[in-house]
Amino acid sequence: MNARRKLPWLLVLLVTLGLALVAAGCGGDDDDTTEPAAEDTTAMEDTTTEEAEPIKVGLVTDIGGLNDRGFNSLANQGLERAASDLGAEIRVLESKSDADYIPNLSTLAEEDYDLIISVGFLMGEATHEAAEAFPDTNFGIIDFAYGGEGCEDTNSCELPNLQGLLFKEQETGYLAGYLAGLVTESNTISSVGGIKIPPVDRFIAGYQAGALASNPDVTTLNAYSEDFVDQAKCKEVALDQIAEGSDVVFQVAGGCGLGALDAAAEEGVWGIGVDADQAFLGEHVLTSSLKKVDEAVYQTITAQAEGSFMGGSVTLFGLAEEGVGLGEFSPNAPQEAIDETLAQIPSIVDGTIQVPDALE
Repeated sequence: MNARRKLPWLLVLLVTLGLALVAAGCGGDDDDTTEPAAEDTTAMEDTTTEEAEPIKVGLVTDIGGLNDRGFNSLANQGLERAASDLGAEIRVLESKSDADYIPNLSTLAEEDYDLIISVGFLMGEATHEAAEAFPDTNFGIIDFAYGGEGCEDTNSCELPNLQGLLFKEQETGYLAGYLAGLVTESNTISSVGGIKIPPVDRFIAGYQAGALASNPDVTTLNAYSEDFVDQAKCKEVALDQIAEGSDVVFQVAGGCGLGALDAAAEEGVWGIGVDADQAFLGEHVLTSSLKKVDEAVYQTITAQAEGSFMGGSVTLFGLAEEGVGLGEFSPNAPQEAIDETLAQIPSIVDGTIQVPDALE
């Protein structure tokens, strides 16, 4: 009887212990499933975070094209640097004639490029027209400033999506001329301009002023090829100047001006390059009057990427901004003349030397 009475209590005890174990097991399952759930949430958050899309930047050259070894080539270098450093998506359209400017600019705008840069003064009107037609696209242009008195008549007033990028060419021209005045033996130097436009004349005005500052007895010759591409035209102008006694020839004509430097090499006189460093052409290149278009393009793209692009304004690049300067000097150039020339820079920057920016 005692054994029979104890059996039900044993069963109750076993069942109770079993339920306790099951409950403990369920509690363990809850703990195990909670942690992976948190991990899954984190994973989902990571997958939904998207990287910002790269900006799209287009470049439209003038008729000089990318092979001008100067102006357009430098602009492209700034563009490619932005692609490398900033991850910008880039595209270049080369213009074969003036008629290509509007179609090229419009093509890039229609393809939703964030910033379009045009290269050169001659593209001023076309760039303004494109900026008006595509107000949601930003435009930058080398060598053109909008606004001022009478801009309504010339359709060149400021626009909120259009920025001008200007250089103080007269400052680097002054240095080149100062050096030319020191090294000339004939006391006659010259310049070969492309087309008579403000950026070209700023170079030449500075060149002539610098030469007269270092050598009051110097005679300065100047002529225009009326071309920025045909090297034969610039070579002919330079040969005429050399025949008149010039022993230093400053080319201010883009790709065309390479012909002027070729003439200087053939006749055994000094040549001075422009825009890019053209020392690679030979030891007859005294130096080059640098215009850092690549830096201007890169800085403008950086501003676009950072959201600080300033339309309706003009940005100036001079000696103080390291936007102009002199290139490599010929190993045959007198060191004393180089040192004296470079010594003029602080006085130009602080305004002690006032460099003219237009021809008289």
